[in-house]
Amino acid sequence: MYWQTSRRQISLESPLVMAILNVTPDSFSDGGEFFSVDDALRRTEQLIEDGADILDIGGESTRPGGHRISTGEEITRVVPVIAAISEKFDVPISIDTSKSSVAAAAMNAGAEIINDISGLRFDTSLANIGAKTNAGLVLMHSRGDFETMHSSPPIEDIFAAVSADFHRSISEATERGVSETHIALDIGIGFGKTFEQNLSLLAKLDRLVAEFASFPILVGTSRKSFIGKILGGVPPSERLGGSVASALIAIRNGAKIVRVHDVRETVAAIKVEAAIAGEKNV
Repeated sequence: MYWQTSRRQISLESPLVMAILNVTPDSFSDGGEFFSVDDALRRTEQLIEDGADILDIGGESTRPGGHRISTGEEITRVVPVIAAISEKFDVPISIDTSKSSVAAAAMNAGAEIINDISGLRFDTSLANIGAKTNAGLVLMHSRGDFETMHSSPPIEDIFAAVSADFHRSISEATERGVSETHIALDIGIGFGKTFEQNLSLLAKLDRLVAEFASFPILVGTSRKSFIGKILGGVPPSERLGGSVASALIAIRNGAKIVRVHDVRETVAAIKVEAAIAGEKNV
């Protein structure tokens, strides 16, 4: 299996680590840390050294309680960073946005993947940008609008909801010209799910992996609130162990891509787990 982007085929023989780089002042974990181009370049160099396979750049915080920013402001935040990184490093760049005009500007600046938390619900034209540019396209399950996607009332059958939304977003994308080989699916941990549903989606991820066998499944659990709750209410800065554990469980249950803040520790854990699993099969 491989994942096709506008610039390359990315092998999925081994799990991919997508590194989070937020160029925002208010993201829940690292807001304001890499807001300038120079800071972002230094961080990128470290992430690549740590083993990142993909860099996911976001200019609009999707944290609980977050608010939309203008298209112009989002472009101003992400485009100079993407342009500088793509000029200096040969690493696949993903733009984390749900706005088609931001995606278009990011692709022109050097991005090759579009990561849409709305699964084409907020702006269906984003699929047109994906088709036109041959971008890789991540379609995530979420519920509600931008302001309510973390606080929507619980839904009874989360697996049925995720499955139905994946089918909808895949159809929307392919009808607008996106090839299936360019699509990855994100189960959207923390977005419109209860604590128990987050755990269930991870524990039984293989159900969705089997149903959508043609598409790589992406899982992003890094530093999220369900981990904090399990660990007794610790802040995001103290959720490293839980984040790594949840990423390994996701991979063991079929995820092909994990989206993380702590790349070095995650890459090391994946290598150790793979080595031990390899011996089991000898």
